Amino acid sequence: MEKLFEDFSLGLFVWQAVLFIALILLLRKFAWKPILDSVNDREEGIKNALDSAEKAKLEMENLQADNQKLIKEARAEREAMLKEAREIKNKMIEDAKDEAKETANKLIAQAQESIETEKKAAISELKSQVANLSIDIAEKVVREELSNKDKQVKLVESMLGEATLN
Repeated sequence: MEKLFEDFSLGLFVWQAVLFIALILLLRKFAWKPILDSVNDREEGIKNALDSAEKAKLEMENLQADNQKLIKEARAEREAMLKEAREIKNKMIEDAKDEAKETANKLIAQAQESIETEKKAAISELKSQVANLSIDIAEKVVREELSNKDKQVKLVESMLGEATLN
């Protein structure tokens, strides 16, 4: 340290101090403010970027929540539509069954009516044929009976005897 103080000159020290102060003043005037401004700008930019990132993160969370809500609503709507479609299908099947039953019942009723009509017609025709046959038989029997005069008189008397007069 002694060596440091041996070469010490007050003039040189003053000049160095003046130059140092001038350098600090020049730096303060021209460099310090722009450096601080750029540091402040950079700091503000970083804060803005962080705020934007936070806002974007919140927006993403909100969008995801909205998406989940929309998905749930869409699923619920889909389930409702499927349930409604199943109900419509079942109703259509039931309606078709009912209509088929009605048609079958109508056809059965028509068939029964047709059978009854045919039955009555057949019975009527049978009666007619039986009547014609009976008349033919009676005609033949009467001819045979009435061929003899004595038999005719007996027949007339027996019929008169059976007839009641009012």
